[in-house]
Amino acid sequence: MSLMALKNYPEEFKADAVALYLSDPSKTYKQVAEDLGINRATLREWVLAAQRNGTAGPKRRGTGKPAAGGQVASPDVLEEENRQLKARIEELELERDILRKAAKFFAGETNW
Repeated sequence: MSLMALKNYPEEFKADAVALYLSDPSKTYKQVAEDLGINRATLREWVLAAQRNGTAGPKRRGTGKPAAGGQVASPDVLEEENRQLKARIEELELERDILRKAAKFFAGETNW
């Protein structure tokens, strides 16, 4: 059995990873972990720890589709949808910021 080096991730990264996973009910631990370049089990442990600590809610498995028959959704449903949309916006802004930083870094590395 080989020993793998344990990586220490900043708390902000862990919190962002948990938020990213929880923000999209259609994504699996594996998908999010691959996107972030971390181990699936590591992400799962972070999510479970955040849920135990009360810093993250349980992952919702709903489809996010509007109520059938053209009915207006209850205030609780609308509030939850609003929360999910805000989380998605935050996720997209985080991804955009990461891409901007990467672009700046790689632009500085080119020696044309």
